[in-house]
Amino acid sequence: MTQTYFLTGALGCIGAWVVKQLAERGDHVAIFDLSDDKRRLFEVLDEDALRNTRFLSGDVTDAEGVRAALQDTGATRVIHLAGLQVPFCKADPAKGARVNVLGTIHLFEAARALSLERVVYASSAAVYGPHRAGDAAPNEAAATLPLSHYGVYKRANEGSARVYFEESGLSSVGLRPLTVYGVGRDQGMTSGPTRAMKAAVCGRPLTIPFSGATDFNYVADTAAAFVAAADRAPAGAHVYNLHGDSVDVAHIVASIEAEQPSARGTIQIDGPALPIPPALDGAALEVALPGLPKTPLQDGVRATLARFRELHAAGRLSTHDIE
Repeated sequence: MTQTYFLTGALGCIGAWVVKQLAERGDHVAIFDLSDDKRRLFEVLDEDALRNTRFLSGDVTDAEGVRAALQDTGATRVIHLAGLQVPFCKADPAKGARVNVLGTIHLFEAARALSLERVVYASSAAVYGPHRAGDAAPNEAAATLPLSHYGVYKRANEGSARVYFEESGLSSVGLRPLTVYGVGRDQGMTSGPTRAMKAAVCGRPLTIPFSGATDFNYVADTAAAFVAAADRAPAGAHVYNLHGDSVDVAHIVASIEAEQPSARGTIQIDGPALPIPPALDGAALEVALPGLPKTPLQDGVRATLARFRELHAAGRLSTHDIE
């Protein structure tokens, strides 16, 4: 049976891929967003694929607006991806808290009031503290000590989700990706590798502003995890790490150059390692939601470059993020 999904943050990178996957299997999607910029959606799917998609203009910081929109759509499943990323939370912590924390509270409140079964929301590996050489990849029971407002806000949301289950029985799943890459990833602290892929296709130089190893999550796999969590996660307030391929940024550069030889020597790396563990233990998610896709890194890089080439040839590739 087709379902109706209420989706915030659908005009962002992961959100666009969630829309793509739901649309391709024939489900209905109600997009609740303050923006009307559909650029990322059209980077990953054709406009005619949106025939079962409804757009509602709204702000997650507006509690009544969120509840009214959710009720109006008749959605049975909620995927909450709206949020400001690390640089924006750093620039304006108060606004970051309103959007990332209060906005999440509003989604949970609306879902509780309407007696929905579950909310799936985006947490982040930014909840973890700095990594020390020799430390094991953290699992969900590991201590958290976020070093950014963004990470603190994500950790707060995980706590709120637990309280909603304990007090109201509202189940939830928070997913913690690390470095998401793929078409549509054009902003945020860890967008550098994807922007390098775009620059390679456009014949432009680009410097990735961080170094060292990190856990790379292909965006299609990330979106699939959110959809699967909305469809079949167990009852309770769960938080799961997303583990992809943990490699050095230099490995990504080599992967890009292997697929786009003209880019050799044009991609530089200049910056410190991320203040987050370079790999996450994703075993718990594999147990809870078996069968999730895991695209090999080289295949993900190849697919991303191929789509960028298609968009570039058609004159539809936005280059604002590499200029």
